[in-house]
Amino acid sequence: MDSKNSAQDVVRCTLCHASVAPMYCEACHLQLCKDCVEKHLSDSSTVHNVVSLKQYLASLNYPKCRKHPTKQCELHCKQCNSPICVLCISSGEHIRHKQIDISKTFENKKEFLQKELQELEKSIYPKYKEIASNIPVQKADLSKNSQELTTAINKQGKVWHIEIDTIITNLKSDVEEIESKYLVVLNKQEDQITRTISEITQTIADIKKLLNSNDVSLVSEYKSKNAEFRRLPPTLKVPLPNFRSREIHTDQLTELFGSLSAVSFTSEKQGCSVSTQGTDYKPQDRLLRNKPRVTTTVNTSCRPLYDVTCLNDTEMWMCGNDMLNLYNTCDNQMKSIQTKSGSKPKDIAKDIAITKSGDIVYPDEDDRTVNIANTCSAQIQTMIRLRGWMWRWIPVNVCSTNSGDLLVVMNSDDNDKQTKVVRYSGLTEKQSIQFNDKGQPLYSPGGIFSTKYISENRNLDICVSDRGARAVVVVNQAGKLRFSYTGPVSSTKGKLYPSG
Repeated sequence: MDSKNSAQDVVRCTLCHASVAPMYCEACHLQLCKDCVEKHLSDSSTVHNVVSLKQYLASLNYPKCRKHPTKQCELHCKQCNSPICVLCISSGEHIRHKQIDISKTFENKKEFLQKELQELEKSIYPKYKEIASNIPVQKADLSKNSQELTTAINKQGKVWHIEIDTIITNLKSDVEEIESKYLVVLNKQEDQITRTISEITQTIADIKKLLNSNDVSLVSEYKSKNAEFRRLPPTLKVPLPNFRSREIHTDQLTELFGSLSAVSFTSEKQGCSVSTQGTDYKPQDRLLRNKPRVTTTVNTSCRPLYDVTCLNDTEMWMCGNDMLNLYNTCDNQMKSIQTKSGSKPKDIAKDIAITKSGDIVYPDEDDRTVNIANTCSAQIQTMIRLRGWMWRWIPVNVCSTNSGDLLVVMNSDDNDKQTKVVRYSGLTEKQSIQFNDKGQPLYSPGGIFSTKYISENRNLDICVSDRGARAVVVVNQAGKLRFSYTGPVSSTKGKLYPSG
């Protein structure tokens, strides 16, 4: 199939959106109609290179089909996210999939690269440079403070008896140790930022190279790192110590001479604070749909299907019966892992979560454990086993947090049927969330009709959909209640029944 002569949708002008576009600007990556060419060329801020669209399309290096090496890929399958040829279509493998001209995919990717480059050069890179430039200032303040401390200690020492010389020496040593420890932390952060700046510089160079490339395969293989770069490094906040002098009492020299205040290293998380103005990326402007739109339907062998967790844009883990299955959007089962106790009827993974390393975590209500499945080796290990006084609690749902901790929803098996959320760091319990400031339960009692699911949002709040309470209960990282959402006030559709 000749992509330049085959029946396709008419290419419209990018500027007026009305007329057919026979021309193309290689510098701006825009399709142009004849009427808009002159207007576009009048913009002297860019050196334009307008050629015929047919000539531009002929210059593209279309990739060879992986399944049919003798054919060129002139279409792109959105569901499979891969280039396809005419034989791929005739095989029926992509019969229900949406197919678009690969040149359109190429252009979309070029536009995306342009935005990536703009964000890196105008927003992310300057922020890193600003943070890096602040570290020498912190070092200077540290050195100045250390000198002031040493001066104060020396001044106080001159009026004291020779017996306190040892104390003075020890305090000086403490100052040097504090400075040394803080310098280690600052130097480490400076090295990390320097490496990241180097990576950003390399990424900028790579993107510029891709923007000047007509190699479709090379451009299509680009994977963005901007999400990683947007997570700016934390700014160290260290309360510098003070020296407090006191009256001299020879019987209490060690206590009254003075001491350095305690120092603790804290990091102020900046999060994704880089402004994305000018990149057309505004998550806050997204509108919720009144009705959901089905984009892809995946047929599975899970009977019944209990939970689905996305691994990426095209792959998802599902649980049903005693199996954990990995599917892609083309209905292909990529991998299957049997739960720890196999055919045991009560050991059914009803809720799963994916860790930052890509492994699967699921609770086992029967033996009151939380297990982790290694997706590479298919080996399953028990992470958490509730024993002793904790035996009265049953883990029912899990969530992996941005920090790598696990949040586990637990129901008690006593008459009260209480519910709580427990945070684990590795095998250690770090936090338990159960009551509000007035001592009242945050969540409804556990039971068959009180299913709960848990997730962490972008603000690092802990969100629990509580079907029993007919609400979504949201608490902050400290476990303090932020709000409880029960549905729109003006809704005429009845009460909220969250179930996922």
